Amino acid sequence: MAEQRQRPRRRGQGELEALVLSALREADGPATAGWVQEHLGGDLAYTTVVTILTRLLAKGAVTRERAGRSFAWTSASDQAGLAAHRMRKVLDSESDREAVLASFVTGLGPDDERLLRGLLGQSRNEGED
Repeated sequence: MAEQRQRPRRRGQGELEALVLSALREADGPATAGWVQEHLGGDLAYTTVVTILTRLLAKGAVTRERAGRSFAWTSASDQAGLAAHRMRKVLDSESDREAVLASFVTGLGPDDERLLRGLLGQSRNEGED
């Protein structure tokens, strides 16, 4: 019987972006796509890394500057910032924002609800200053 080759595990949505952002945050300064590829163990193709960086640039999660014929990339957002951006994008794509927010809030557990109330209270207080 022929041995079946196992397919590599498919990564979850946003997982590669998170890996690339993590690598950029660990860099001593702006990093090239080649550095990111090496830092991640070389498992990803160079073109894949560039594609991910370009998508992150469009999302405002990274910045880039010319470095010779290439670019040097810097993280402009942390993991929480990227997740918040995704959440806003989903919210912006819906016609009934109130219904989406109400559904989200009613699905929160007690700890998350307390945390959200505290954050909303903080932002309200900061707006009064």
